[in-house]
Amino acid sequence: MKALILAAGKGTRLGELTADFPKPMLPVNGRPLLVHQVEWLRMHGVTQIAMNLHHAAEVIRDYFGDGSRFGVEIVYSYEPQLLGTAGAAKKLEWFLSKRFVVVYGDVFTNVNLSHLNAWHSAKMRDGDRGLTLSLYRVPNPTECGLVDIDAQGVVRRFVEKPPADQVFTDLANAGILICEARVLSRVPAETVYDFGRDLLPDLLAAEWPVWGKPITPDEYVIDIGTPSGYARAQQLAATATLAV
Repeated sequence: MKALILAAGKGTRLGELTADFPKPMLPVNGRPLLVHQVEWLRMHGVTQIAMNLHHAAEVIRDYFGDGSRFGVEIVYSYEPQLLGTAGAAKKLEWFLSKRFVVVYGDVFTNVNLSHLNAWHSAKMRDGDRGLTLSLYRVPNPTECGLVDIDAQGVVRRFVEKPPADQVFTDLANAGILICEARVLSRVPAETVYDFGRDLLPDLLAAEWPVWGKPITPDEYVIDIGTPSGYARAQQLAATATLAV
């Protein structure tokens, strides 16, 4: 399995912290969040990693280089204009030629990626055209992509950031997705296209397999893209352990 870390965002909700600095490089317990993500991926056997870049791209390139210092191989995809989360993956379709995991660049997590991948494999069986979302419960449903699943984990409904009167659950996309390479065939090239806003509704309408797996009680997913989330990640990181 390969990986795509979405590292191109500007992080405007964090104000001056990210004015001239990429959000995924903010320190968490003294180390850039991207280092935590790369080590988490490597721990689960994922060593071929792509990163899409835009804001302050040189900071990430200069720090990681080709990835060898971290025991991985890293390729970069610079976007002069942001292409959206799925558009970024489409631009890297040449690299993401087999099953891949997508990790949003503002996620601090200990989700057991090996277990998630095994769960995905069992659901897909001989299929090669679906994806699995890692899910978590959120206090702010209007700010997230909400997911309705049945008892087997089949996604029945996905709504990206619904208005308050249309909230139907607090179960949301955690920003970790395992995708079969064929899902990128549904993404138009050189077009702004998002997993949540565009691709997931398209897959559901086309009746492609989409699954959702809630995280376990001992797992966490923290969005550092807000001051409160960043503070929580800092507090947790000092005592956190990664699932293996």
